[in-house]
Formats: sequence, C-alpha cells, structure tokens
Amino acid sequence: MKSSYRSLAAILLLGTAGGAAAAELAPPTLPPDPPTFAAQSTPNFVTVPDILAFEALPAYHEPDWVTKNFVGTGKLPPVKDRLPKEPLVYRKANMPDGIGVYGDALRHVIGGRPEGWNYQAGQAQGWGGIDIGMYECLTRSGPLFQIKSDDIEPLPNLAKSWTWSEDGHRLTMHLIEGAKWSDGVPFTSEDVMFYWEDNVLDPNVTPTNGASPETFGTGTTLKAIDDTTIEWTFKEAFPKSFIFAMAYGTFCPGPAHMLKPQHPKYSGNSYEQYKNAFPPEFLNWPVMGAWVPVEYRPDDIIVLRRNPYYWKVDEAGNQLPYLDEVQYKLSTWANRDMMAAAGTGDYTNLEQPEGYVEALKRSAAPDAPARLSFGPRTIAYTLYPNLSANGWGEPDARAKAVRELNRNLDFRKAITYAIDRKGLGESLAKGPFTAIYPGGLYTDSPFYDKASTVHYPFSPESSKALLTKLGLVDTDGDGFVNFPKDTPEVGGQNLQIVITGDAQIMTDVDLMQGVIAQLQKAGIEAIPNSLQGATLTSNQQSGKFDWMLTRNVGSELLTVIQNTASLAPTGPRTSLFHRAGTDGTLDLLPYEKEMVDIVNAFIVSSNDPAKRIQLMKDYQKLYTENVNGVGLTEYAAALVIGKRFANVPPGTPNFMYNWGEDSVMRERLYVPLDKQQNYQLHPASLPGRPGLGQGPVQ
Repeated sequence: MKSSYRSLAAILLLGTAGGAAAAELAPPTLPPDPPTFAAQSTPNFVTVPDILAFEALPAYHEPDWVTKNFVGTGKLPPVKDRLPKEPLVYRKANMPDGIGVYGDALRHVIGGRPEGWNYQAGQAQGWGGIDIGMYECLTRSGPLFQIKSDDIEPLPNLAKSWTWSEDGHRLTMHLIEGAKWSDGVPFTSEDVMFYWEDNVLDPNVTPTNGASPETFGTGTTLKAIDDTTIEWTFKEAFPKSFIFAMAYGTFCPGPAHMLKPQHPKYSGNSYEQYKNAFPPEFLNWPVMGAWVPVEYRPDDIIVLRRNPYYWKVDEAGNQLPYLDEVQYKLSTWANRDMMAAAGTGDYTNLEQPEGYVEALKRSAAPDAPARLSFGPRTIAYTLYPNLSANGWGEPDARAKAVRELNRNLDFRKAITYAIDRKGLGESLAKGPFTAIYPGGLYTDSPFYDKASTVHYPFSPESSKALLTKLGLVDTDGDGFVNFPKDTPEVGGQNLQIVITGDAQIMTDVDLMQGVIAQLQKAGIEAIPNSLQGATLTSNQQSGKFDWMLTRNVGSELLTVIQNTASLAPTGPRTSLFHRAGTDGTLDLLPYEKEMVDIVNAFIVSSNDPAKRIQLMKDYQKLYTENVNGVGLTEYAAALVIGKRFANVPPGTPNFMYNWGEDSVMRERLYVPLDKQQNYQLHPASLPGRPGLGQGPVQ
C-alpha cells in the first residue's frame, strides 16, 4: 500500500491533463495595499533602560492593610524581607500617569475554562491573560512594542542579565537573586532546570504553548551553575533569536517544589496524573506573577489576589501590583466585548471585526465607560494544509490521499485561487478594517516586503483548471470533483476535505462558513470540523486534520525575531502544520528545506541587519509563491479598557510580541482614589496555604 501512495505522489508531482485542454491561469500579482485606517494609534518609543532596572532602593512600601493585618500580626515578614536583593524597578518616567496608588480590581471576562494550574505540563488556565498574570518567564516580550527599532531585545525578567561567550556558543544568564514564589519558597535555578529537563526535554510532556527542545535550537543544552546562574550552549554562534523564545509562553518555569513530587520520574504517577495533579479547585497555587488564584467557581468566576512576595516595585519603592484583585468572569468571548463596552467588565481585546462599527460608536459617547484604541494590523487568518505524508496523526486512506494532494503545488494553488479574500473581509466588517492577506509575513511586520510577496488573485476559472490538470473532475455529476480512479482505496469517491477550526470565536465561525462556500463553488466538497478548547488543541497538536483554518496565534509572522524557529519546520515539532511521524523524521518538500535554511541563517545573523532583511525577502517569496499557507484576511484590533484605569501605555496593541494583557503591563495599572469602586470580592485578603478547599486569608 505504501508503494501505491508513492505512485500517486509521483503522478501528482508531474501533473496530469485528465483529458482536458490546459487553460490559461490568472497570473500572480503584487498584493493590493491595505486601506488607510485613521483610528490606529502609535506608541511613544523608548529604550529598555527607560522602562526598568534591577537595583536596591532605600525603603519599600506596601498597602497599609497588609502591614497592619499580616506583617503586624506575624503572618508575613516585612516587605523588605519578602523582596529580592535587587528587585525589578519600573521607571516613573515611562509610566504615563506616574506613581500609582493601591486598591480596586480589574474585571476580565473570558470564554475559556481552566483545566488546572499545571501550565508546564500542558494545562490551559482559560486564556484571556490568566496565565500571563500568574506566570513569569526568563525574559519578557509584550512591552517591546514601544522599544525603538534599533534597540529591540527582550526585556530582562526572571533572568535579570545575560552575557555571551567570546565565540557566541554559550550564554550565561543570571537569575534574580532572593526572589520567592507566592508561598514564600525561594525561586532558584532548580525551578528552571526542572522545567527544562522534565518538561521541555521529556517527550511525554507538551507544555502549554508547545515548547519543545527545537524551540531553543537543535542540540541546545542547559545547565545550572549555581542557584542563580544557568548556562545555555548552542550549536550555532550568537543565536540571539532564542532569547525571545525564553519569554511567554515557552519558558515560564513552574514551582518545582510542587510539581516535581508529582512527575513520573520522581513518583509512581502516570504522565496523565502528573498533568492533572492540580485542578482548578487547588487554590493559592504558587506563582511568580503579580496575582494568585484564591477562588474558583465553575462556569462563574476565578478570583486572583495580590502576590505578597511579588518582586517588582516602582521607583518610590512601592511593591507592585497596585491593583489588589483581578477577576475572570467565566462567560463567552463575545460577551467579553459587550461587558467591557457596557462597563460591567474592564478589559477586552476587541478582535472580532463584526463588532467594530458598533464599538466605535459606543466609545465616542461622552459617558462611555471604556476607552478604545486600535493598534497595527496584527491579526491574520490562514488556511493551513497538513503537509505530513509520514503518518503524523494516523490518517486513514482518504486523509492520506488528501495529504498527497496538499503536497502538490498545483493543488495548493487551486485552493488559493478559489478564495475571494476581499469578499471574506467585507463579510466580517464593511469599511477600512480588513485587508487582503496573501499569507506569510503581515503587512505591518517590520520585515514585510511587498515586492517579495506573491499574490494569486481570486480566479474560480484558474482553480478549476488546476483541479482538472490534476485529474480531479466531477465524474458522477453531483457538483463535486472526484479522486482519480487509481487513487488507493478512495478512487472515484468525492474529494472530501475536512477543515478544522474553532467553534467558539465568531470570526472563526464566519470565516469557516465563507471558505466552505467558496471551495464548494470550485467543486471541492469541503466539510467543517469546528471544535472547542482542549479538543481543538489536541487535534491540532496530534496532526488529526486535513486543513486547519486558524488565526495565526504566534508572533513569528509579525515580529519575525520572536518564535523565529516556528517560521518553518526547523525541528520535528516546531511547525504546527508539518511535524515528524512516528519515526521522528520530517518529510520536507524542496521549498520547505529552503525555508528551513533561511530561518536557520536568520537566527544566527543577528549582527547583520542587511542580511536579515534579505533573508526575510527570500522567505516571503518562498512562502507565498509555494502557498505554504492560504492567507485569508488581516486586520487591526483594539485595546478596550475602562477609563478609570491609569498608566495605560499609548499605542498598546492587543497582540504583537505578546497579548495585550502582557503589553499593557497590568502590574503598573492603577485607579486614582477618587475613581475607585467597590468591586473587590475579597478585600483586605491575601492568598492562603496552597491546597484543595483553601482560599484567601483575611
């Protein structure tokens, strides 16, 4: 049977006339320019030292109720003893509204649901910024949207500094000294090494957001020098792009003192038991982030309270965060936007263009409770083919035949010619919001080059001509093309393509309906497979899909310098849409091999800006010319946040280097005293002891 599929592949690679005369195809063009969108705002650009530094201050402060009720009663050490030797200090000059005051709550609304707190072993916390508020990573990338382009590098975070060896193969990182988890246990290199050795390197564990050994470079090693020093060793010299991979969400260590005893290597647990050892009901979970989960009510709310051991302060020595509480109302993603607009929620990333016009009208009202600010076009949707013909996902006969077609350029061209991108965008929102997206790098990426972008225009005739060339014709008169008769096990049957997508997000659902209808007009029987949450993630991670309609959730196609290894299948698991089979090998197409070479060259060329620009021009041409993914539409999103909040950085995008919940630096947000409301559910309380049935302590 394997040889039969090889025969089919050979036929597809050569192409077949199928008894029909060749038709002239619509020639590729340059993509049209995106429409002008006047509502987009811009940041105030600064350097990294303008934002933060690590230094000791003469004195430290905290909310008065913490000092009185916890320090004064012996429940907590003084704040100076809870902070590291040199805490991270935010510069006042970079705070739009200056030094803040304590109090109030930030009310989020999300559509996700928490699986548990074991982020390091693959559990989701419900998204919407919960994990960003709880977990800290070696470096930080969200605030980079405001960094000057000639000074772009990750912000120091848990790793306060780093130095390269002379030959560029070793990177020594110095961890923040004296920082503690929210339960008071010291944070050390043991936490870092447990995450690396027993989660990232363990093939039985897939951390949330998909960190793998290849994320940090093939052959990369990591070791601890002492409690506050770690050393990376890379095969290539000066691969500075990997420092970006040490930010959210691929290098955020968990509390080894909690996780390690549950790991199969150190216990009798299975990997499933390890992953699920800490359900949402396990409260006061130790974190390095600003807020700790203290209450969980299924399908109702998650409440997080301030971390008394948080290791960041302002220039006046005030321990952050300013906000005492963060709430996550468990609802729907669509309801998040409505509640923020109505003032019953405080924050949303407005990213479903179906609601843009109404949102702009509401925000213009004098009594509107929230401000609305659009950033660059940082949202794009793509239809990705599963290019693995090596058994990844255990495809049946039909799926195998589809994957062989996917690996044929003419078939991918037939799909992209069938897509009316302008029509798809206008079906979401009329006006200047959406733009035609051929695929690959975003038009607002600093590395985007229009001249290197190949755009196959909407042309149903070209699509049908290419299908006919491949022998895909309607032989039974039902309006859909059939597999050639000699296709193993499915010859003569309708060519059915199952498109997997998200059933929860309105934009995903609307685009799925549009794409299905357009492909069916071209004679392709496309079938939607709309899934939710963990089921969708599992199907994607395990390769159980023909094509995947998805929003590009990584930052690599926007920033390029972050998650760079994911731009191509540089390792067995770096690509979401082409991974190794059970034998661990990749069956790359020729153009994919070229893309891998380009990406690897980019990673090690950090000291040559001109070379990097040319490499990305070459990458963009390879991507779009070979239809590595069928781009659909791209558009800007808006950050919507209550007007009572201060210190919101101008021009904050809802997504760029990271999600807006990170970019806005929530630990610096505050509400002036005259605007504070009685929204806290657990006022004057702190996290208690970690465990089932535990909660906040007053």
